[in-house]
Amino acid sequence: MLSRVADSIYWMARYIERAENVARFIDVNLHLMLDMPLPGEEQWQPLVMVTGDSKMFQERYPQATQENVMGFLTFLPEYPNSIQNCVRAARENARTVREVISSEMWEHINRFYLMVENASKDPNALDEPHAFFDEVKRCSHLFTGYTYDTMSHGEGWHFCRLGRLLERADKTSRILDVKYFILLPHIDYVGSPYEKLQWAAVLKSASALEMYRKRFHRIIPQQVASFMVFDIEFPRSIHHCLIKAEESLHSITGSPPGRFQNSAERSLGRLRTELDYSDIEEVVEQGTHQFLDNFQLKLNQVDDCICETFFASPRPQKSVMTQEQC
Repeated sequence: MLSRVADSIYWMARYIERAENVARFIDVNLHLMLDMPLPGEEQWQPLVMVTGDSKMFQERYPQATQENVMGFLTFLPEYPNSIQNCVRAARENARTVREVISSEMWEHINRFYLMVENASKDPNALDEPHAFFDEVKRCSHLFTGYTYDTMSHGEGWHFCRLGRLLERADKTSRILDVKYFILLPHIDYVGSPYEKLQWAAVLKSASALEMYRKRFHRIIPQQVASFMVFDIEFPRSIHHCLIKAEESLHSITGSPPGRFQNSAERSLGRLRTELDYSDIEEVVEQGTHQFLDNFQLKLNQVDDCICETFFASPRPQKSVMTQEQC
């Protein structure tokens, strides 16, 4: 497969997943706001902080109000990681590889694009934010389904899955980070009913609440963090994403499991192994917030290695949100 084609497929999947997860970022905050109202900036500023784009936000908005943050993350043309720009970039990458992806994938990504474009022109689009963000998540899920069911599971499909899973792992860690940014200034909430409400909202934002309750029943903060980081069966947990991403990477290169031929396999295998031999007690001892920061940095390094190995070099306009920006 040509590097150009692999590059476009990889980033097409990342951008679709990124758009979905930005919607999840906002959705978790909206749920938290209903359960535990805080002053405006205190509620919404953390959402900008965990994206790593506080500087860009501050250049354009005087305050981190709900309206400003939602507009910034959803439709701002100058912000490359807004939902609108992510869907545009995904469609442009899909357009360049139409001969490789299925017609169903191309048609659906066009419908997704038109839905977001039409919403961006409607001044009332965010009057009912849950409806819009649910539609973004639904479109992303449908795209994943079309990809799985209508595209041959060869190299192209594995590049697509690799991009989607790495993006998902990163954003699951950032969803958890939203929780810690909001909780840390209010240490009195630790152990209170408010904390359980917050953790339930975090689980719901990752579509994890039902699966968590089926296994553990009660909301216990440490168990929630363990479920979202280490569970190997839940498809949005960080550990599950890395395991499946490594499977796709080895399918692309042909390397046997446990071996590596390039820096991409080595960096991803090392990161996955760290989770294999860690547990939530070790994370808590290190500091959960610090663990998430370190994980995001290492995952960015994995992405750089993939780009250098398969796509020559990473392109700035497609780079993931870097830890240095945070």
